[in-house]
Amino acid sequence: MNSVSTQSEPETAADVTELARRALEHWGVRNSEPELLKHRENAVFRVRLPDGQPAAMRIHRLGYHTDAALRSELQWMGFLQSAGIATPSCVATQAGDPFVLVSTATSAQPRQADCLSWLEGRAVGARGVPLVYTADQSIQIFTAIGRTIAHMHNVTASWAPPAGFARHAWDFDGFFGANPVWGRFETSPFLDGPRRALVLQAREKAVKALSEHERSARNFGIIHADLVRENVLIHDGAVRIIDFDDCGHGWHMYDLAVALYQNREEAIYPLIETALLDGYQQERALIPQDIAALPLFAALRAFAFLGWVQSRVEGDITRDVGLRMSTIAADVVIDYLRGEQPN
Repeated sequence: MNSVSTQSEPETAADVTELARRALEHWGVRNSEPELLKHRENAVFRVRLPDGQPAAMRIHRLGYHTDAALRSELQWMGFLQSAGIATPSCVATQAGDPFVLVSTATSAQPRQADCLSWLEGRAVGARGVPLVYTADQSIQIFTAIGRTIAHMHNVTASWAPPAGFARHAWDFDGFFGANPVWGRFETSPFLDGPRRALVLQAREKAVKALSEHERSARNFGIIHADLVRENVLIHDGAVRIIDFDDCGHGWHMYDLAVALYQNREEAIYPLIETALLDGYQQERALIPQDIAALPLFAALRAFAFLGWVQSRVEGDITRDVGLRMSTIAADVVIDYLRGEQPN
């Protein structure tokens, strides 16, 4: 069973909620109303399992991942948890399956649905909302995040993925190939003429830099690839990581660049960056070339965002949000072109 088509029409909350109700029957849950928490890449619900425990149910975006890729995501999460990284656990169905395919009269094409254990915690922050931490709190939080990212990279470096493991790659082709992971950005309707010209100049610079950048077991492996504020939880002072939907093969520095991306406008950004890198280097070494490449990987995140926004507008996000996100991403790319640093 493989989902390979793409989602064309925006779906309503009622559509995905009905899919969640159908899916819950495979976990032995009936006559229970799933609570919709997020409807973006996937639809995520808070549900109650037969034993009364909360769980997160995901109705996956149509065609985003094959069944093999989804199974691989869950396998890596399970490995990380066994290695001491606080991640959700896969909750199998009553039949022992890690996920199921469900459909309804209004959603004829089968959709993947899975359940993950519920992790308590407070998200580090939200997109577009300034952080409210003191300088000391920020140092503590981002040092801990850096250490956790390094721990993930360390343990994964010695992991042998099971047969059939399949995830996309945040490599050169993943950003600049014919079919980038998050889509092409060159035709984005959110780039005006002058900004588009600068973005294309920056693309040339990034293409050259990435094609020459070291790729080895030292700095490349399986990464989370979406360590934004909402996906990093703090609970009793410890870091917990959620939402592995975009995990794949990539450069370790990309994880660090993504973790910093939403913080670029913070007045204490230099402090945040230093804390994250210091925390990482407490667990895993970085060489000067790694740190020097951080602006490149920030630009790669921005290029990816420009593609992502273009393909999600009028579905997952509004045009106003798409314009705002694209403008921010374009500015990051232009800063890279000009050699400018945040704050």
